[in-house]
Amino acid sequence: MNVSMRKYMKVGIILHMAFDGLAKGEGPILENLEKIVKDDYFEVVEVTQIKDPMVRKAAADMIKCGHMEVAYGGQPRLLTTGMNINDLDEEKRKAAVQSLKEGIDEAYELNAVGFSYLAGKYEEDRKEEAFQALIKSSKELCEYAKSKGDMPVVLEIFDYDIDKKSLIGPTYMAKRLAEIMTAEYDNFGLMVDSSHIPMLHETLEESLFPIKDYIKHAHMGNTVIKDSKYPAYGDTHPRFGFPNSENDVEELADYLRMLIKIGYLSENKRSIVSFEVKPFGNEDSEIVIANAKRTLNLAWELV
Repeated sequence: MNVSMRKYMKVGIILHMAFDGLAKGEGPILENLEKIVKDDYFEVVEVTQIKDPMVRKAAADMIKCGHMEVAYGGQPRLLTTGMNINDLDEEKRKAAVQSLKEGIDEAYELNAVGFSYLAGKYEEDRKEEAFQALIKSSKELCEYAKSKGDMPVVLEIFDYDIDKKSLIGPTYMAKRLAEIMTAEYDNFGLMVDSSHIPMLHETLEESLFPIKDYIKHAHMGNTVIKDSKYPAYGDTHPRFGFPNSENDVEELADYLRMLIKIGYLSENKRSIVSFEVKPFGNEDSEIVIANAKRTLNLAWELV
């Protein structure tokens, strides 16, 4: 497309994926955040928990100074601890929700434009019970976020049978959840990710059209799922064009084209689309980030 991508989207990147070792809220957060804030390719940075209040304050100040937006990913609060918000053990479910509420507090401290989370694992023969537990937890999160401001709460759609094995899950389940939630909460939405769509065994149309009215956030990434013996198999978010992977320039262009078609991206609404890419093995973070930027530049030419 000849029009600048900046007229259609705000390009972001997930800090704790691009720079390994930050997902638990510790490590060289500010040093790596500075690299992103100084790169004017990005208008948005996505962070997760930052345990030290002083570091959190410094991060907020740096992001504000850089004239950027920030979004908060609550997923690592669950994935690094094994917590599950649709746990059928009520005390464990409550503990998971409490952790995410603490994440919502952090998100508001950072002036985040959105908070995201994911559904947990489930047993097939108790799937409906798990779904009802998820609804209960999601309502509690939306209620809590609403009590503090107008920040959206979005559930990210993951795979259901490959890696994360999340309840949400297939698109039809995401749509069912969104219909129930939005009937009561206007701050609920869904997040889609180009790396997760192949893992759902769905086409772009099958994944995006049914939920087009509920999508509030989008990620760009890659995955390897052809054979479990291949390096980086599963939900590992390798760089674009990784050997035996699903997504490169043409696939990213198709994804962006579909996001425009369903109305998520338009000149009237510059929505966020963030890279979720992670170095594999000894790969360098900044080279992987450069790979992502080049891929998007080339993909936009095809849109």
